Amino acid sequence: MDDFKGKIVLVTGGSKGIGFACAKHFLAEGARVVISSRSLDNIDAALEDLPGAMGFSADVSDEGAAAALVDWVEHDVGPIDVLVNSAGAAKRSPPADLTPAHWRDAMDAKFFSTINVVDPVVKLMAARKSGVIVTIIGSGGKVASPVHLAGGSANAALMLATAGLGNAYAASGVRVVGISPGLTETGRVTEGMTADARLAGITVDEAIARSVQKIPMGRFAQPEEVADLALFLASDKARYLTGITITMDGAQYPVVV
Repeated sequence: MDDFKGKIVLVTGGSKGIGFACAKHFLAEGARVVISSRSLDNIDAALEDLPGAMGFSADVSDEGAAAALVDWVEHDVGPIDVLVNSAGAAKRSPPADLTPAHWRDAMDAKFFSTINVVDPVVKLMAARKSGVIVTIIGSGGKVASPVHLAGGSANAALMLATAGLGNAYAASGVRVVGISPGLTETGRVTEGMTADARLAGITVDEAIARSVQKIPMGRFAQPEEVADLALFLASDKARYLTGITITMDGAQYPVVV
């Protein structure tokens, strides 16, 4: 598609996993891509496989750092046409290990890592009467998991924010959409499975095998598959979609959306 040639796309959390896959997809479509990550080393490694892309190191859970990222892109690269939020992930913990600090950390890691970037960007887009925001959220925001209660709550908050912002900015020409993947083949999977394994008293490999058995499609999603949907949602083919979050979990939870 020609929708993204010359367009400026900012991908937070773009050095690894789903964010990296999104950056690669948009780059292949001719976009001018900027990735962000807390780690400059991760950015440098990712840019080796993203020829022509740019990187900016920022901890977007910090409001000031997120604002600096947006300011740099807007002034040094150009107006942001598409924002893909893929930064941040809350740590999974068995229920008995949760404390108020865990819940607060989860909101900082996932909710505010997104909102700190979305807030300035959506206002800039609205002033220009154009733009798309795609947030990678997570199916834990819709179906509660015992080991992902804090993170799932942050995800649920992002789903509501997506719906609300989509409604609030529709008349301004800005679309706000979300994607909630189920378990996806990334480095975070093993980390997350550790908490599942502890709760069940099994090995991590056994926890992964159990999780796969619950997915009718018989496998985890691939990051590229999530990126395919992000590309579609940001394109003109999805021009009448806003305020929604699409679940892609291999039919694990067959519910009416």
